[in-house]
Amino acid sequence: MTIGDELLIGQIVNTNVAWMGEFVTLHGAEVVGSSTVGDTREGIERYVRLGLEEADVVLLSGGLGPTKDDITKRVLAEFFESEMYFHEDTYERLCKMFASFGREPLPSHKEQCYMPRAATVLTNKRGTAPGMWFEKEGKVVVSMPGVPYEMKYLMEQEVMPGLLKKYTTLPSLYRTILTAGAGESVIADKIAAVTDRLPDNYKVAFLPNLGKVRVRLGVTGLDVEDLRVDLDKRVKEIVAVMPKLVFGYDMETQEGVLGDLLRAKGLTIATAESCTGGYLAHRLTGVSGSSAYYQGGLITYSNALKIKELNVCVETLEVHGAVSEEVVKEMLAGALERFGTDVSVSISGIAGPMGGTEKKPVGTIWLAIGNTNKVETYKLQLGKDRLKNIEYTGNFALNKLRHFVLDNY
Repeated sequence: MTIGDELLIGQIVNTNVAWMGEFVTLHGAEVVGSSTVGDTREGIERYVRLGLEEADVVLLSGGLGPTKDDITKRVLAEFFESEMYFHEDTYERLCKMFASFGREPLPSHKEQCYMPRAATVLTNKRGTAPGMWFEKEGKVVVSMPGVPYEMKYLMEQEVMPGLLKKYTTLPSLYRTILTAGAGESVIADKIAAVTDRLPDNYKVAFLPNLGKVRVRLGVTGLDVEDLRVDLDKRVKEIVAVMPKLVFGYDMETQEGVLGDLLRAKGLTIATAESCTGGYLAHRLTGVSGSSAYYQGGLITYSNALKIKELNVCVETLEVHGAVSEEVVKEMLAGALERFGTDVSVSISGIAGPMGGTEKKPVGTIWLAIGNTNKVETYKLQLGKDRLKNIEYTGNFALNKLRHFVLDNY
């Protein structure tokens, strides 16, 4: 259950409910429902009561901040018929936290230290608001802050360990196979021979997203070790029928996998971007240790910079236009010369939603990937959503770069 008017009106995307659902499922719980309510006493009370009727555990996030609209704690205190008291340990922790910033807690922060006596206080080392654990008639209600990284900390460090001590769950194991380069229906068809003969205690799910598809395989049973061995076997069978499409597993990323590959082979890379505006460079440098292989990049958004920084010929631009195979090939050559890297990638296109022509509609994007000996070019015809076009292009480029390295080094 997530709480906050900002969630209901779409001001903030509700990522908490998705993360909590996945997290508790991985630990053997069954999610029977979710809800989002505003900052009202009636809404919070009604949905807590409904949750307790349907489930053993109700998890709440939101409404624990220091401002007047954060009413969750007071509502829960009344719901559990509990008086409030000042929690000294929480106040001492806040004083130390603010002292490290060279500040003192505000009166509103001190107010956060008043807790329902019926609650077990959960220490939140990532923020000011503690979590609260209530029990009623063998069931549990847990209230956590709405700030995602604070909620995740409490779930991982306090809430889930406590739940696993209280409840016995049937072991469930999951493995996610990460693919790129083919759509959901193509992948489903490729692996059908494996998935069609999975035992009844298995579940398979396909999760597509902009040129990538996650294939999640889950199994439930009594013996964890037997489950693990059998799950590994099934995963290998799936990968065997589509080895070129699989780039990683579980929480791995395309940029992380590519980075490991570049590092293992002792290669360096540079980027030359136009319509993606540095998005690919951002992805590559988001990986810790990327300085070992990423040398740098240029955002040559204008034709003038393409000419000046990457030695793209004026005639090439005049004859073929900036969005063309010829231009991205010259951008690639310029990046390789400028940065002296083993491999480079260049991108130029019309991200949209404006700027297209009849011959080159919005979503036309050219890429070149290669080295001084070999160049591969690709033309994408995407839609009119600017941000989706940029993200798809980044995913596509990372996948093709991975293949180029594997095929040529």
